[in-house]
Amino acid sequence: MQAQKVQTQKLDIAAMPVAAEADDGMRVDIFDSMAPLEAEWRALERDDFTSLHQSYDWCAAWVETFRYPLALIRGSVDGRTAFILPLEIIRTHGIRRAEFIGARHSNINTGLFSGEFLETAESGLSASQQAEIAQALRGRADLMVLRNVPLEWRGRKSPLAAMPAVENQNHAFQLPFLGAFEATLKQVNAKRRRKKFKHQTRILNDKGGYEYVIAAPDQRDALLDLFFRQKAVRFEAAGLPDVFQDAPTQTVLHRLLELRSEERSYAALEMHALRLKGEHEGHIPAVAALSRKGDHVICQFASIDETLVPEASPGELLFWLMIERLHREDAALFDFGIGDQTYKRSWCPMETTQHDLILPVSGVGHAAAFAQRGMTRTKAAIKANRQLYGLIQRLRARRGSSDAPVEEAEKD
Repeated sequence: MQAQKVQTQKLDIAAMPVAAEADDGMRVDIFDSMAPLEAEWRALERDDFTSLHQSYDWCAAWVETFRYPLALIRGSVDGRTAFILPLEIIRTHGIRRAEFIGARHSNINTGLFSGEFLETAESGLSASQQAEIAQALRGRADLMVLRNVPLEWRGRKSPLAAMPAVENQNHAFQLPFLGAFEATLKQVNAKRRRKKFKHQTRILNDKGGYEYVIAAPDQRDALLDLFFRQKAVRFEAAGLPDVFQDAPTQTVLHRLLELRSEERSYAALEMHALRLKGEHEGHIPAVAALSRKGDHVICQFASIDETLVPEASPGELLFWLMIERLHREDAALFDFGIGDQTYKRSWCPMETTQHDLILPVSGVGHAAAFAQRGMTRTKAAIKANRQLYGLIQRLRARRGSSDAPVEEAEKD
């Protein structure tokens, strides 16, 4: 099925300011609607380097729902598009930040770059190119903050790596696929994994069995709503704010369920679940949402219901089933997303450090950038200290429930 096209507001391109040409021949333009860039945007996103979170359909769903002002940066050389940075302007505490569209719920951001630019821009965006980007944003934003950017990804260096950067407090965790399922398992102790899988299966079979569900079109919305309910319980128990509770976020996630293309191996959001049979017929103790772009699969979020069969670790069992299936579908990398949690480390031999890139635009933006870097470094230092971070998590949990889980703070 072809990906659904989301309508975007069309504005007069002639009225848009155009930045001057950089010293090295790079021309930087800025747009405040997506439609004029659609063709070149879709061409750039085909590269495996580009995160799904910067794909046209993913961004359009967020734009149409939240309707923040846009500042879409296009760099071109000799008339050929070199890169697109799809940004939206968010104002908090009087500061206007240009951020990747939908960054609050992104696991990895890369921007979009042509293959030619990735190969030739070995030193990344030059100082003059960065200055032109800042000039293009002047009057629209006080600073540009690009969060969760890996400086190297899929074997290539990011052109954004030349920008001022601070390490993000959250790392991401991935499981590379090595052809056969058994070969992949050997990266994470295959014997222990198989033993645990057999134990989980035996527990559930004794209670009547289970089935692995990939939601059909008429099941997707209900399963996503179940995730919202399950996750709300977990957040409350852990004493954490529910980042999925606001109506616009729930609306855009429902919209993403419709965006898929078998031809391009693209699925913006796909719902998976474990459903019990027999004694607890119909009960769903684990839900996960996967996104796919090419051979890269991301677990965007997951939830569990521990009121039944917690001893079977249904969430872990669901990951086994999803990963086993994806081996048959030519995936190359299963991404557990950002957030350091025990279950992710148990599955993942690969840990990716991400950075926040901060480019001041205005005078107040310089002060805000200083504060932003300091806050991020403080969070990173706390998370690097396992004893201190564990204490903070336990204190959070006690505010909610004495027996609450303490592994829910993934993106704070």
